[in-house]
Amino acid sequence: MSKASSNPNGFHSIVVTGGGGYVGSALVPTLLDRGYKVKVIDTFWYGHDVFGAYGSNPGLSCVQMDIRDARRLRNEVANCDALIHLACISNDPSVDLNPALGKSINYDAFGPLLDCADAQGVKRFIFASSASIYGVKDQDHVREDAEPAPLTDYARFKLACERDLLAHRGRGDMDRVMVRPAAVCGYARRLRLDLAVNILTANALVNRRIRVFGGGQRRPNINVNDMVRVYHALLDAPSAKIDRQAFNAGYQNNTVDEIAAIVKSSLGDEGIEIAHEDSADKRSYHINSDKITDVLGFTTRYTIEDAVESLAQAFDRNLVHDPLNNPLYINIKRMQELGIS
Repeated sequence: MSKASSNPNGFHSIVVTGGGGYVGSALVPTLLDRGYKVKVIDTFWYGHDVFGAYGSNPGLSCVQMDIRDARRLRNEVANCDALIHLACISNDPSVDLNPALGKSINYDAFGPLLDCADAQGVKRFIFASSASIYGVKDQDHVREDAEPAPLTDYARFKLACERDLLAHRGRGDMDRVMVRPAAVCGYARRLRLDLAVNILTANALVNRRIRVFGGGQRRPNINVNDMVRVYHALLDAPSAKIDRQAFNAGYQNNTVDEIAAIVKSSLGDEGIEIAHEDSADKRSYHINSDKITDVLGFTTRYTIEDAVESLAQAFDRNLVHDPLNNPLYINIKRMQELGIS
């Protein structure tokens, strides 16, 4: 039985949309450990067994549904103190697979969700935006007040949701906060191997060969365990510090070449080759995350090296099956397999 929630704002019940995804599968168990009642709203395209033993926790309820079902959504967010909105088609290729579908989930569904949350008395709405809204930036420290320049529909939809969140005129007493994560890395039960650190590590472990597309692009990263801690910090923070604020969350700002070298070194170097290929992906940026430290006192505990080690341990324990081909680990392949395209 979960202990009573000790949230300083008095929150007891949390809804996590997209809680069956990569970050959600790591986040939800920690919310249960802190004593929250947690409702996960998800399509569960990537399977239901994403919480392990926590799946039978009495504090957890899982609702399989599409967030575009606004009528049902209104009932499901009732009696919720805070809502963490993770649900989306969650990378550029997957959105590009069916742009209309991507828009309907990543943008069109956002306004009705916001209205539902406000109407049902949700006290805090936490939106998972993306650092990709910055596009290509030459400066070394891209802060939250930098001019957005999204290059893809995925990033454009995230930015549009941010603007709608800030412009929303409801009852006026719901905190609204946005987090702009860098690329997330490391092992979680609903694993993604279509993210830079994770796929480079998988290739190194399986083929002893790391394929680098381009190499000079800068890619900020955050360990999935620290990403979980960011959401806890946003739940715990006083309203005055976070309401209508955006926070970057990305700490190791490395080029893809540097990430490949970290992966190789973390796995012991021996016998691992790095091969370069051309890339049309020009996204490159270096984000500064001082604000979340200055305002909330948040500091990271985990690194890219820790992420690589966690993946290697998962491979050793046979927790990852056919990593380079299994659609469950690659969003676009799973969507194609399910005929969602």
